[in-house]
Amino acid sequence: MRAEQAWGAMRTLPMLDFATAFGDAPILVLAPHPDDESLGCGGLIAQACAAGRPPMVAILTDGTGSHPNSRAFPPERLRALREQETSRALGHLGLPGERVAFLGYPDTAAPNAGAPLHAAAARLADLIRAWECRTVVTAWRYDPHCDHEAAADIAAAACRATVARLLAFPVWGWTLPPGQEIEQAPFGGFRLDVSAQLDRKRAAILAHRSQHAGVIIDDPGGFQMATSFIDRFLQPSETYIDVETTP
Repeated sequence: MRAEQAWGAMRTLPMLDFATAFGDAPILVLAPHPDDESLGCGGLIAQACAAGRPPMVAILTDGTGSHPNSRAFPPERLRALREQETSRALGHLGLPGERVAFLGYPDTAAPNAGAPLHAAAARLADLIRAWECRTVVTAWRYDPHCDHEAAADIAAAACRATVARLLAFPVWGWTLPPGQEIEQAPFGGFRLDVSAQLDRKRAAILAHRSQHAGVIIDDPGGFQMATSFIDRFLQPSETYIDVETTP
C-alpha cells in the first residue's frame, strides 16, 4: 500500500481506553532513540504510570548521532546529556527511575542482522521476562530510519521468544512521501485516547532540549526537531498497530 493509504487506515482505527487496550499485563516500550519514547508513546507511558502499572522503558541507542560533528559535545558527553534528558522526560510522565534501561547501542548502528541482532533480541527478551511483560511497544517497521527498522526487528524476535504481543507506533512514518509504496499489509490496531495526558506528554518531549532548543550550537548540520514536527505528536490520540511476529 501507499503511505497515504496507511495513514488513512491508522486514522480510522478504533479508539480504545487504556484498560481495554492493554488489560492488566505489564508493558515494555522499546524506543529506538532517546526521545522516541516521548514522541511515539508518551501518553501511553503517562496513563500506565497513573494506573499504577508503570511500564519498563528500554532505549535502544545512545543518541549520539544527532550531532556527530560537535566538538563541545563529543559522543560521551552527548550520550550522558541524552540520558539525563530522557530521565527528566520520563519523570514528567511519572515513570520511576528504576524502570528505564539504556541499552547503549551506537546511534545509526543498532544491530540489524545476524548474530548481533539475535544477541540484542535475547537481551530484550531477558527484560521482558524479568519484568513479566506481556506487551511490547516499539517503532513502526516503515519508519524511514535504520535504527527504527532495527528496533522493529529486534522487538519481533524478542516477542517470538517470549510469546509477548507486539504493537508498533509510527514516528518518522508520518513524514513519508504520501505516494511512497510500502510493504505494509492491511492491519489492525487501535488509537489510544491520550487527550488527558497531553500536558505531560508535551513536557516530556520538550525535556529533550538538545533536540529542539538550540543547546548544541557548533554543529550546524545537527538534528533539530521543528515545532511542526513536535506538533504532530501532540494530538488527542496515539496510534498502535498490531504486528504479526510469527516467522
